[in-house]
Amino acid sequence: MMKVLIVASFNKGRFAPFILEQAAALQAADCEIVFFGLQGNGVRGYLKNLSALKQMISEYQPDVIHAHYGLSGLLANFQRKIPVVTTYHGSDINEKKVLRFSKLAMFFSAWNIFVSQKTLEIAKPSKKYTLLPCGIDLSDLQLTDKSEARRKMGLDFDKKYILFAGAFNNKVKNAPLAKESVTLLNDKSVELLELKGYSRDEVTLLMCAADTFLMTSLSEGSPQVIKEAMACGCPIVSTDVGDVRERMEGVEGCYVANTRNPEELAELLKKAMAFNGKTNGREKIIADGLDNKQVAERLMDIYRRIAGYFVRVGARKNGYWKVIR
Repeated sequence: MMKVLIVASFNKGRFAPFILEQAAALQAADCEIVFFGLQGNGVRGYLKNLSALKQMISEYQPDVIHAHYGLSGLLANFQRKIPVVTTYHGSDINEKKVLRFSKLAMFFSAWNIFVSQKTLEIAKPSKKYTLLPCGIDLSDLQLTDKSEARRKMGLDFDKKYILFAGAFNNKVKNAPLAKESVTLLNDKSVELLELKGYSRDEVTLLMCAADTFLMTSLSEGSPQVIKEAMACGCPIVSTDVGDVRERMEGVEGCYVANTRNPEELAELLKKAMAFNGKTNGREKIIADGLDNKQVAERLMDIYRRIAGYFVRVGARKNGYWKVIR
């Protein structure tokens, strides 16, 4: 059985849901998973975890370390006994101050994973990389029809609901643009819902209950909420960020704005709200290989290749591993 140590931020007292869901899919694929949670901010904050991380590696003896985000990957590479796979999720590439550290992580990691073509183009790795967005879990709850979802969430059947892709106070999500776009609809029956403070199941039900899902973010990697809304068959309107255009290509009732003009977004919202029934977004997720079960299979292939072909050969400028052909 493949032994994998996952290294990721634990600053909020929990790991990100998409990391936990990916880990669960890996476990189902016959992979043994152990987590190491990083606490602290920036390089100095992360470095305080190094001693404990090395102790964990010594005790667990993993075959592979999978680090999520560039700083985690850089820290994981401060040891050279176990090969590191690093996944870059967007903010670690889009933010220039962090990108330089992510570049170092790319150089030392045995393999690198990028979640969108745009982040890949910014990072410009020369080798050792794969383009692989994070997957999502597909469930029967996502198939809930609109009326049943509204009943369960206590929503008004006579209103039109636009579900915003995050908290209003998250500056990256750009709530002012969303609010201005909704105001231009000049429809008192429309309500913009903030996606904040809900459980995972409640988020799914809101996506099933909403008339439209709206993302106006300034930047993204490969946003999980877009894929989750697609799995629920919810019509979507989004700014052109991350891999949104690629993910929604060919999905009826889903629109990507060419500008950040509230007028354009308002017109697209009208089209999306007029869509009748669930979209074919769920089918697109499966066709793109983004069910977590499908993603786990690809990750296992990477782990096996790294663990099987990389061996320790002594200190070198670019690390301790070489490929055995």
